[in-house]
Amino acid sequence: MVRFDGVRMHRLMQAVGASGENVTAIALNDYTTDLPIADFERYGVLLAMKRDGVYMPVRDKGPLFIVYPYDSKPELRAQQYYSRSAWQVAKLVVK
Repeated sequence: MVRFDGVRMHRLMQAVGASGENVTAIALNDYTTDLPIADFERYGVLLAMKRDGVYMPVRDKGPLFIVYPYDSKPELRAQQYYSRSAWQVAKLVVK
């Protein structure tokens, strides 16, 4: 089992005063995915910076990785949610 540490996305949205319905995550390789803001609190989506206590380098999904709790919520084990996880996140755009 792998442990990720970081910031809960719903808390990040609160901290920056974000309003909107979706967030577009843009990765260093220009991969983009849209995430419903409603997912953040409902599922405890994490913007991870560390895996097993160690900061993630770019070559290993860092510096930031959007992680859904796939292990604890079986309903998330679907392509719809897998595609919302993004690694090497460089930018988040609230819409």
